[in-house]
This record gives sequence, C-alpha cells and structure tokens, in this order.
Amino acid sequence: QVQLVESGGGLVQAGGSLRLSCAASGRTLSIYAMGWFRQAPGKEREFVVAINKSGRNTYSADSVRGRFTISRDNAKNTVYLQMNSLKPEDTAVYYCAASKSGAYLNRNREYDYWGQGTQVTVSS
Repeated sequence: QVQLVESGGGLVQAGGSLRLSCAASGRTLSIYAMGWFRQAPGKEREFVVAINKSGRNTYSADSVRGRFTISRDNAKNTVYLQMNSLKPEDTAVYYCAASKSGAYLNRNREYDYWGQGTQVTVSS
C-alpha cells in the first residue's frame, strides 16, 4: 500500500504559475504510473496529466496541454505538477493518484491509490 500527500496548492492570479507536489510513503513510487486529476465544484473528477513508471512518457488532457507538465523523481518518491499560464477555469481540487497497471491512465478506475487533494484557486 502507498500513501499519497499533495501540497503546493493555493491562490494565484490568472497567468501565474504553481507547482504541486505529491509525496509518497509506504512503498516506492517507481512501481506505479502516476496521474493528476482535478475536480471543480459541481463537476466530475477529470483527468489532467499522467506519467508512466519510467518517466519517459507523459499524457495530457487537451485543456492543459502546453501549460501543465508532470514529472517524477523516483529517488525522492515524489511526483510534480508544474502549472503555467493558469486560467480561472483551472480552479479545482487537484488529486494525485497511483496506478499499478499503468494502462489507460486517463481513466479514474485505473488508479489504486489517491491523495486527499489540494485546492488550487485562480483569480481573474
């Protein structure tokens, strides 16, 4: 089992940047593919970005491609989400998640462990 804890959320103006971190404990992250999802009030949780176990391949939702970047440091058991050019519509609770299968990483059900989430608010 792995425990995930997100940090780095906060309030930022439109056009600004934030970097979220997801620290893991319990097991090494290197055996998991990792993803970031988000959920805005009144909306379903949606896929944002994902990275495979080795870190060689990343995947992004159309809405964030070119603005958000996922990376991982397996030595530190941490995954990062760099968010640039933030927009008010990026406002949501952001969750990191770990997937043993590493397949279909844009699907919620492919993930086995979830963090508690961190709030990101982008003001206009």
